[in-house]
Amino acid sequence: MTDVSPIIPAGRQVVESYGAGGFRISGERYEHAILLLPTQTLPWAISDWDSVTTASLAPLHDAASAEPTTLLLGTGETQHFPSRAFKQELRAQGLVIETMNTGAACRTYNVLMAEGRKVAAALLPVE
Repeated sequence: MTDVSPIIPAGRQVVESYGAGGFRISGERYEHAILLLPTQTLPWAISDWDSVTTASLAPLHDAASAEPTTLLLGTGETQHFPSRAFKQELRAQGLVIETMNTGAACRTYNVLMAEGRKVAAALLPVE
């Protein structure tokens, strides 16, 4: 039998589960929105979609030793779309943004992270 599970380097942040207002990342529970990088998970002081700004994402740049090039934005239960100005501002910072509901963002992050891509995720919790 062939093992097709990805080999994930030690210390990588993996989304194990989400829901009930939080996330389980590499064995640790977070009861709030998070900013997720392959090497660390940060609290994100955002409570809802209307609070998301480019300034609220600044901790990603401060924490990232290898700047991400793709940002997955998990918008909660339902998918929301950022304004054109928001996307252009992030693109000027070197980030391509992909918005999707939080579940899809968690799954996509795990795949891209396991492939060694320069990815980050900003995730709003779901119930």
